[in-house]
Amino acid sequence: MCRNIKPLFNYEPAVTEDEIRAASLQFVRKISGFTEPSKANEAAFQLAIHEVAQAAQKLMDSLVTHAEPRNREVEAQRAKERNAIRFGTKED
Repeated sequence: MCRNIKPLFNYEPAVTEDEIRAASLQFVRKISGFTEPSKANEAAFQLAIHEVAQAAQKLMDSLVTHAEPRNREVEAQRAKERNAIRFGTKED
């Protein structure tokens, strides 16, 4: 899985269109192998981002949970702690 794509479901505040588009861009970059497509592939690349974003938004709108919403700051701190353990770095 692409490490740059973050979970988007069940956060307070809810996921934004920009976050969904960013995740869609990362997904399309990953599966296409392009960071920036050539001019010949630009239209297909942009269409794929748009369609992935639409599918992701539809998914986010249809998911249901009874769990408490996650807090972005708490999740970011947990990620820092995991990275410190994984890479042997100290937190500031």
